[in-house]
Amino acid sequence: MKLVFVTAVEEFQTAILKIFKKAAIENLSTTEISGFKNIPLEISSNWFSAGKNGNDSTLFFSFTDDEHIDMLFNLIEDFNKNLETKNPIKGVVLPVERFI
Repeated sequence: MKLVFVTAVEEFQTAILKIFKKAAIENLSTTEISGFKNIPLEISSNWFSAGKNGNDSTLFFSFTDDEHIDMLFNLIEDFNKNLETKNPIKGVVLPVERFI
């Protein structure tokens, strides 16, 4: 069992859900995050202004096995090859030592 994380800009959310489905990963969780390419010196300095610090992004994560992760990463690589933006989908896998 492994834990896979995938991050992408919010605009790709529907495409990523389709990629997870094609990889036969049916159980996953998501959360909204802010993505930064160039980290601002003081994120909190903009607390009350209408300015935007980061890109609206989504973090997807799921517990699954190597076979499904291999398929997922192949599909992500294919998706990234055809991008017209500089915001590729990113993925990382962590081993799970124990679980209940």
